[in-house]
Amino acid sequence: MSKVYFTNLRTKPGRSLLDKLEILIRKAGIEQIDFEGKFTAVKIHFGEPGNLAYIRPNYAARVVRFLKSKNAKVFLTDANTLYSGKRSNAVDHFVSAMENGFNPIAVPCPVIIADGLKAVDYREIPINGTYCKTAKIGSAVADADIIISMTHFKGHEQTGFGGVLKNIGMGSASAGGKMELHSSSQPVIMEDACTSCGQCVKYCASEAVVLNRRKKAEINSEKCVGCGQCVAVCQYDAAQVVWNNSSDITNYKIAEYTLATLQGKPHFHISFIMNVSPLCDCWACNDAAIVPDIGIAASFDPVALDKACVDMVTQAAASVGSCLAVPDHDDLSGKDKFALIHPNTNWRVGLEHGEKIGLGSMEYELVSIDKQEAP
Repeated sequence: MSKVYFTNLRTKPGRSLLDKLEILIRKAGIEQIDFEGKFTAVKIHFGEPGNLAYIRPNYAARVVRFLKSKNAKVFLTDANTLYSGKRSNAVDHFVSAMENGFNPIAVPCPVIIADGLKAVDYREIPINGTYCKTAKIGSAVADADIIISMTHFKGHEQTGFGGVLKNIGMGSASAGGKMELHSSSQPVIMEDACTSCGQCVKYCASEAVVLNRRKKAEINSEKCVGCGQCVAVCQYDAAQVVWNNSSDITNYKIAEYTLATLQGKPHFHISFIMNVSPLCDCWACNDAAIVPDIGIAASFDPVALDKACVDMVTQAAASVGSCLAVPDHDDLSGKDKFALIHPNTNWRVGLEHGEKIGLGSMEYELVSIDKQEAP
């Protein structure tokens, strides 16, 4: 049975939330990891501009300072998005991170976009999983010696909730990897949007994309391997994903990508169960939190940590004024909030698959450091 350490959000003079965060990770055993001179990736979501639910950079700064005190070569990282937005290439992604407070003034370490300028810089890691034979992981994450994840725990429209597995498995994947997670089909070209720039032709390793006689991109289905690189490099939304994976398949694949990212490396995980918005931080807005802020949890086991967080949200009362508010005054305590918000998803299958493939355990012991330190 894995241990998940937890602290609530109560503070007192001389002990801020930042102090409690550092006490938590120390109690959870992060110092068992040898950070001396090691490239240490802090995997975090920088937040889509306009969204205000992402983890505050103050927390990242405290973790970074702790890691630097252990002589880690630490950097913050996230991979580019598959959809068009303000984080779909390294330039826009870096600017978004700076604007949201993940800059050298606030957080004393570099920001490195994991899969490079055009989301084509990745390592293909063999895993021979049930759903993925390899995983396309952004190079900065794949090449790191140690992985530390900082996860904003929240709802997610495709996977039920977004936790550690989502942050690492989906978040570390290159654009081509994200396409594999979302789709089982080859991409398509929308001719009306194609500008004949030829970037998709240049970056197609399978030589499956050509410009036809109308000077529009065209995909040879017999050569296409569905890698998604054309989607990654197209800045005009002409190459598009066919979004046809079920929620269950996506959750299974995310578990396998998480295993590929973490295998053979020391890793440690921190989840912030606050501002639990109903949708992902990839949206350029955030709806009201579905439950009151709960606390911060940490563990070496990503599956146990996700399960502990979802259990705490289940037991909590729904927030008044959120999308879960009901007219009969039922506060929904003890009810699965994520199943209510996203009824076409089943978050449990991803954790079960993660447990099956050896990623972690759904059985856990919750250790409250607040009780340990109570007089």
